[in-house]
Amino acid sequence: MSGIQRQLTLPESTFFLWGPRQSGKTTLLKTRFPDAYRIDLLRTDERIRFECDPARLREEVRTLPPDRRIVIDEIQKVPALLDEVHYLLQEDKRVFALCGSSARKIRRTHANLLGGRALKRELLGLSAHEIGESFVLDRMLNAGPLPPHYLADDARESIAAYVDLYLKEEILDEGLTRKLPVFAAFLRAAAIGDTEVTNFSNIGRECGVASSTVRGYYEILEDTLIGAFVPAFTRRAKRRVQHAPKFYFRDVGVVNHLVRRQNVAPGLETFGKAFENWVFHELSVHLRNTSTPYDIAYWRLSSGIEVDFVLGDAETAIEVKGKSHIHSRDTRHLEEFRKEHPDVRNLVVVCLEPHPRLTDTGIRILPYQDFLNALWKGDLI
Repeated sequence: MSGIQRQLTLPESTFFLWGPRQSGKTTLLKTRFPDAYRIDLLRTDERIRFECDPARLREEVRTLPPDRRIVIDEIQKVPALLDEVHYLLQEDKRVFALCGSSARKIRRTHANLLGGRALKRELLGLSAHEIGESFVLDRMLNAGPLPPHYLADDARESIAAYVDLYLKEEILDEGLTRKLPVFAAFLRAAAIGDTEVTNFSNIGRECGVASSTVRGYYEILEDTLIGAFVPAFTRRAKRRVQHAPKFYFRDVGVVNHLVRRQNVAPGLETFGKAFENWVFHELSVHLRNTSTPYDIAYWRLSSGIEVDFVLGDAETAIEVKGKSHIHSRDTRHLEEFRKEHPDVRNLVVVCLEPHPRLTDTGIRILPYQDFLNALWKGDLI
């Protein structure tokens, strides 16, 4: 990741850093805290050492200078260590950075989450803002945002290995489900439905499981930071609106692999969904790096009229169009949203047009580069 600066702000106090595998958590912590005392629980010898005797952590830490930070990588591998962390935090005023790819095992085993004494941060894949002038949209929409994939010359094999590793180590080895073939079938069905309204019953019938099982599987995807639900925007509704959530994978490269997309390029049917997935990713990264938190939702009338993203309390409504020329029919849904929410400040179409423009009805047509600039300057929320 030479030349790429991750934007996530890390606290001076103790914190959890969660993020999907290979998102760059370890690299970030090494860069920000080069002098920290490091414990890597991905190493078998380290993990066994602390599994057999968690109190060793207390004994080792007490040999360190009192102001030296302790970094524990993949903390979910040995949840029992959190009792020792809690003690050292409370009694010795030690400062930790605890990172991992999922808090699910910790919650499931009722392990100590430090009683609110640790802040939480999430590191997602690379954003265009972090990559800077060298950002290439085509590469992002095909390889996805995880650093090893985005930076690879050909990411297809590494993405396939990543999915296999996720199924083996995150799902099977961690005991998240005993029915790995069924979960693998669900994973592909969920990828086919990426960016769409989630229908648990339909996916359950397709995979041969109950809708409650499907809900549980989606929870696993959320907890392992593979994807996220986007809720429906239902505030102050005058007309009948959709209430079911949408689901977005955090990594469009993984979606491409699961649904067997060979190439994502403008003009192809698959481009629009991949482009929308990426815009959600950029919004998600921005949300984690802003001092003014906001909600991300979508809006859909029962008639099918839909706006892809609604930010905050309807301050901004965004339509994503993977095309190079926007017509009046492409802005019709934003017009409908304004009828429902006349106080909306920003109506935006994110697209591939070469130049930004403002329509006579006040809708901003923004090339994706201009959209990113407006987002990070704070002009949209």
